[in-house]
Amino acid sequence: MTYFWLKAAHIIFVIFWMAGLFMLPRFFVYHQEAPEGSPEADSWIDRERKLLKIILLPSIIVVWLAGLALAMSTGAFTQGWFHAKFLLVILLSGYHGYLSAYAKKLARGERPITGKKLRLLNEVPGIAAVLIVILVVVKPF
Repeated sequence: MTYFWLKAAHIIFVIFWMAGLFMLPRFFVYHQEAPEGSPEADSWIDRERKLLKIILLPSIIVVWLAGLALAMSTGAFTQGWFHAKFLLVILLSGYHGYLSAYAKKLARGERPITGKKLRLLNEVPGIAAVLIVILVVVKPF
């Protein structure tokens, strides 16, 4: 029964995490379009901070804890598909960290990335999700 609760928690928090990863770059686009130092820009800073602290941080923690517990309980560490999935989750976690650092830059008034590049960054979690779901469901190797 514990396995099913872990699996449910893992899936639920992956959904929350992915939703936040899709939202944050879009927030950045709107933030960058707001005049620097304006009340609108301040509102985006607050929204970004809340998304990171209230949704993304708890979600990534539960995803990792439940995912590692599932992997240990099923012996997934010996399976090739899991190694590929694990690498993608590590990269996605790094992407999360990159977005978190970028939010801090925006809050300081720095805008090193164009809106177009931010829109492209928005595709990263979608591509990762497609690959991860295929690896988990199809288990091609």
